[in-house]
Amino acid sequence: MKTVLPVYLNDTKDKIIMLDQTLLPSDEIFLELEKMEDIWEAIKMLRVRGAPAIGIAAAFATYLCVKHSKETTVTKLRAEFDKVCDYLATSRPTAVNLFWAIDRMASKFDLVMNESIEQITKTLLEESEEILAEDQRMGYAIGEYGLSLLKPGMGLLTHCNAGGLATSGIGTALAPMYCGDDEGYNFKIFADETRPLNQGSRLTAYELDKAGLDVTVICDSMASIVMKQGLIDAVLVGCDRVAANGDTANKIGTSGVAILAKEYGIPMYILGPTSTIDMKTKTGNDIEIELRDTEEIGNGFGKRTAPIGVKAYNPAFDVTDAKYITAIITEKGIVYPPYKDNIAKLFE
Repeated sequence: MKTVLPVYLNDTKDKIIMLDQTLLPSDEIFLELEKMEDIWEAIKMLRVRGAPAIGIAAAFATYLCVKHSKETTVTKLRAEFDKVCDYLATSRPTAVNLFWAIDRMASKFDLVMNESIEQITKTLLEESEEILAEDQRMGYAIGEYGLSLLKPGMGLLTHCNAGGLATSGIGTALAPMYCGDDEGYNFKIFADETRPLNQGSRLTAYELDKAGLDVTVICDSMASIVMKQGLIDAVLVGCDRVAANGDTANKIGTSGVAILAKEYGIPMYILGPTSTIDMKTKTGNDIEIELRDTEEIGNGFGKRTAPIGVKAYNPAFDVTDAKYITAIITEKGIVYPPYKDNIAKLFE
């Protein structure tokens, strides 16, 4: 299988190379970023998106902060590092991997505070690249666990994009599809368009088609009819934050798909790494939902689809209650209800 790597360091390890996903599927443009303002903007404006990929970008950014710093003492360097971490944390509030990666890089810095600036830089480079490598390994593990729940020839529905473009390998929700393709499962995949930014039609369909998988795009409002017609055997989606009780935040529209799946007796699977599980967040009610520019609805992609001046409401995510989720699939295994107890066991 071949997927596109959306974010990585260049050969000289002094810039982030990032596929600008706002331009897909028509243009494949890779950006070279080193300024914190440009990296922040890229995360905020969804040039890089998907919880794992956002975390990887943040890890690289904190390393580059140290790499390019002009400070000559560790104390001043750490102050600059902390400032950059706080700044990056303001870009996207819902995706927990952003904060997880920043905290992990800060903890690594703590361990080498008594080392030279050169050694600190080397250590943070190694840690950021390990975060990327771990994500790639986790994708394959999630894919194999997910595939164990599926059968050849199944019809699968996915919402938004949780594939290679959202991570650094084969993704989360799309990982079982790629693994199944390698074994000749011949899945029939349906990708919700995922309004208002069309991550399903622009990104999921793009990468699955490029990899040679059978994918059909449907409008979000068509999910019910394809389920009723018996075309869907399972729903696979990613996640941006999973609460300790199993409530899951994912791209807006996911909860509606989950409710429909429950009605039609179709299993609803959440797929994501354990880094996306936030044990500090007790329930979905505690998850902050990012509100985005209303122009994404009324004037998305430069095409006016609502009258100028009409109000719009644009939450980027919604929360699927745990009762609608059949299982949560992680790199450590498959978690079934009761989620409050069984998620906790993952961290014992």
